[in-house]
Amino acid sequence: MSIPTPNALGKTTTKKEIVDRIAAEMNQPRAEVKRTIQAFLDEVIEELGRGNRLEFRDFGVFEIRERAARRAQNPKTLEQVEVPARKTVKFKTGRLMKVRVDGVESDED
Repeated sequence: MSIPTPNALGKTTTKKEIVDRIAAEMNQPRAEVKRTIQAFLDEVIEELGRGNRLEFRDFGVFEIRERAARRAQNPKTLEQVEVPARKTVKFKTGRLMKVRVDGVESDED
């Protein structure tokens, strides 16, 4: 059994492509849409940087999680190394995203 590569699951969509699609759909200048999307992404980063939880109904929730310090092993040298504690971002999908990604409609609507 082979493990699918990220590209086997679907193509990569860039921010530029999303900006172009939204600009066309909304009949707005591309530059304005790009600034709006970048401002949104900057705000998401700022809020997470402050340690805040972000909830977007039906889309999902972003939150900061603490990863404990641990001892790991360098696979090349087999040397034991200490990995310090750090913060990471966890994303939990919302209901609508789950339905769209799975491709299955639910009876809960």
